[in-house]
Amino acid sequence: MGQVFAATERVYQASPQRVYEALADYAVTRPKLLPAQYSEYEVRAGGTGAGTQVHWKLQATEKRVRDCLFNVTEPAPLKLVESDANSSMVITWTVTAAGANQAKVLVETVWQGAGGIGGFFERTFAPKGINRIHDAVLARLADEVA
Repeated sequence: MGQVFAATERVYQASPQRVYEALADYAVTRPKLLPAQYSEYEVRAGGTGAGTQVHWKLQATEKRVRDCLFNVTEPAPLKLVESDANSSMVITWTVTAAGANQAKVLVETVWQGAGGIGGFFERTFAPKGINRIHDAVLARLADEVA
């Protein structure tokens, strides 16, 4: 088995705190950010930042749907870590200052992929798909923090 890793980022014309608050709001803001690949989104506990538990189904490809149950932690200021109870997937959202009243969001996704030839294809193609999905989320975030 090999580790699969994807990362994407975007800069916003908003304060890091404003951007972080929008990302940490799983009850109201997050559902607005989700593209069509997400379904059955449901906050099961909490709703803001650490202690939140959120469920969704992610259609990563035409045939692959992941049933995700994420527990959210905040290991550092302006950082959210979503750990999937149903798999090894971990999504880390890090917000940093990027200039005067600007914020950069870096989204990193990692999981243990399959072995063999299937794992090779997963490590090669899955990061591109995840980055497309997260880029759509980040594009919608721009509208929320404007």
